Amino acid sequence: VPEHAELCWILGCLTSMPRLRHLPQWKMKTKLKNEGSVGLYTYPVLQAADILLYKSTHVPVGEDQVQHLELAQDLARIFNNSYGELFPEPRALLSSTQKVKSLRNPFAKMSKSDPQTVATITMTDSPDDIALKIRRAVTDFTSEVTFDPETRPGVSNLVMIHAAMAKISVEEALLQARGMDTGAYKGLVSEAVIQRLTPIREEIQRLRADRVHLEGLLAQGKHRARELAAPVLAEARHRVGFC
Repeated sequence: VPEHAELCWILGCLTSMPRLRHLPQWKMKTKLKNEGSVGLYTYPVLQAADILLYKSTHVPVGEDQVQHLELAQDLARIFNNSYGELFPEPRALLSSTQKVKSLRNPFAKMSKSDPQTVATITMTDSPDDIALKIRRAVTDFTSEVTFDPETRPGVSNLVMIHAAMAKISVEEALLQARGMDTGAYKGLVSEAVIQRLTPIREEIQRLRADRVHLEGLLAQGKHRARELAAPVLAEARHRVGFC
């Protein structure tokens, strides 16, 4: 959907370089790689274009994406102040589980780009893979299961994952863990994750096996997205004087 890239260019002209340098993803990934690409640097502007192009009002995000959404809010405000009201300022929708931490480093978020494959659970992992990853999750030398993210981040991360996957509160998760040591509790967490993700994994496998159906859905999605995006981009182009 090329309208995304074109609105990204317009919004990029309203974005300062210092504003992008201070975003967390850029700072984190450039530390790992020593330098980052232009695509990574400007990605938050493209993300803002993805949101504003459809005049979105509420966006479900994780805690790590809140600052990116704030950029989208700022760009909507800057555009509207400069060229007239067009874009609503989107608001964040945060779930009770706002950030899941790495299984190997509970001070960092769980990320699909983590070089340690055992640090991250994916929706396509097999039950055996899930059990192995949780069994290897970092905890500490205290056997009791408690929830204290500051002093016991590893165990607390497992409690958060358990609560989220089982659709229960942290307090209920702790009740279920009563009398267990962390080793036994990891088995309970594994069961909750496997039960929640197995139907999703099976549906993904079913859909991947039907390539014709998937390509048809992509074509339909592209057509519908362009129907919605084209008039908004045309209005944005008109406002800034491109046509």
